[in-house]
Amino acid sequence: MGSHNPHYQVIGQMFQKDYRWLCAAVSRTLGCPHSAQDIASETFLRVLALPDPLAIREPRALLTTIARRLVYEGWRRQDLERAYLQSLALAPEPVHPSPEERALVIEALLAVDRLLNGLSAKAKAAFLYHQLDGLTYSEIGERLGVSTSRVQQYMVEAFKRCYQAMQA
Repeated sequence: MGSHNPHYQVIGQMFQKDYRWLCAAVSRTLGCPHSAQDIASETFLRVLALPDPLAIREPRALLTTIARRLVYEGWRRQDLERAYLQSLALAPEPVHPSPEERALVIEALLAVDRLLNGLSAKAKAAFLYHQLDGLTYSEIGERLGVSTSRVQQYMVEAFKRCYQAMQA
């Protein structure tokens, strides 16, 4: 595609007009101008990937929404990474995975988190208790304060998500 593509022109104009504004807005949230620039740049990359940028009617609203999601994803990633590193520190035998192994585990955790996104907190907890802790449905029900049949329903919901993700 050439530089005369109207999509590039629209996004280029949006970038020139709103990049600094977006950096300032994100910087207020994060408190770090460098991270804000990263988020703003990633936001515009996501806009470039949209099927029809010419249909954007409220560019700042769209940019804000995308940037907010990226900030939340970053925070979620940090939370998962922190929890993983804590679990390593609490392991009975010292575990020292390589940086590459850590990155792979964190990416897998993020993939599971995205997969379970949209499930209720109890459905997520039931799935994780069963898959990671090996708890039975009745043990999970006791922990969550629900019946065994409700745990079974949660598991069906979670496994449906897994199946759908594998089919995609």
